[in-house]
Amino acid sequence: MAASLLQRCLGAVKCIHKCGTYSFIDRRCLLSAAYTDTKLWEEREKDHQNLALMAALMDRIYDRNFPVSSLTISRFVDNISSREEVDQAEYYLYKFRHSPNCWYLRDWTVHSWVRQCLRYGARDKALHTLKNKVQYGMFPDGFTFNRLIDSFIKDEDFKGACSVVEEVMLQESFDLPSTQILSMYALSGYLATKPELSVSEQRALGAALLICGLKQDNSTGLSAQLLGCALLGKVEMVAGIHAVFRGMPLMWTPGYLGQALAIMERVAAAPGERKLSKDAVDYLEGLLQDLSSALDSKSSSEDELGGGDEGGGGISHFEKELSGQLQSGGKVDPSPLQVLVSSLVQQGLASAEGPDMEQYQRKVGEWEAERQQLIRREKEMRERAEEERQARQAAKAAAQ
Repeated sequence: MAASLLQRCLGAVKCIHKCGTYSFIDRRCLLSAAYTDTKLWEEREKDHQNLALMAALMDRIYDRNFPVSSLTISRFVDNISSREEVDQAEYYLYKFRHSPNCWYLRDWTVHSWVRQCLRYGARDKALHTLKNKVQYGMFPDGFTFNRLIDSFIKDEDFKGACSVVEEVMLQESFDLPSTQILSMYALSGYLATKPELSVSEQRALGAALLICGLKQDNSTGLSAQLLGCALLGKVEMVAGIHAVFRGMPLMWTPGYLGQALAIMERVAAAPGERKLSKDAVDYLEGLLQDLSSALDSKSSSEDELGGGDEGGGGISHFEKELSGQLQSGGKVDPSPLQVLVSSLVQQGLASAEGPDMEQYQRKVGEWEAERQQLIRREKEMRERAEEERQARQAAKAAAQ
């Protein structure tokens, strides 16, 4: 029923409906001190370099149309010691990405770059290179994403945090439970500010809520899915299905408002304690009411011309029936989505940090082993080149 009603009306109306009211909650430092501790990273063997000399060397190499090694760009990033040097490193990261060695930007260099940006107050640079990942090669792992999202959240910059979450969504990197929790906290925190959203922002937020919500099999995840489908459904009505899935890791099948109603049906019929947040249900109800009103107005105009069709009230009526079923079954949580997410943070983030830190510790060990191997290989190549140079000089001297 829901699918057939919505299929008839998609594209028939363009409406802008503002998200419902959210209540703000106390800010907290989400990631623990142990998670953000720099000791393990700083304990790596140092490879001190003069950045002015390194910059001159790389310029000469590029001028001769030779590729700079991944180890060289890694050293440059690791030796950043000021905000100005962050700007220099950005330039050379761009140059490296557009060189023959572009595929060899090391994972630890990406991680080090984000760390250096955060350390020297250049978070905007980290976000810029992330948003322009194709130009800079920035594809961080989950741990690095978490550090960046958390830094925005701690400053209550939820819009910035959501910009990072959008990149997590586009790179399909919601694998870590900690990333899922931080992302939903950022998304719900931004929506709590009741922003005026453009169509592209609605699409990005909707896709992030939907994809991240699918990773959480609980009331918070289901509420995020519902709100995500509603936002995507609104974009579908305004701009069409192609505007929804183009450039997004989403299915191209139309009917996102139908999917939202299907989520309500599924929760209403399912046993257990899983619920939907009231603000997500109210938001969908308001959106469908706007749609029904627009369709009724259109139907009235057509009636005057003798071509009237069935009004759009059936859509809203069906949603209200589902809302009634959810209410009677105790499946509507009066808490807004932001409160549900905050509860999930308190219950699940600490336990999610442990596996992350263990994995990070292993990664740092692997990265360091790989880095040392590259250093040894570089040393061997230089020694071999020196031996060949000396052999050429000896041969030249003997010929004379």
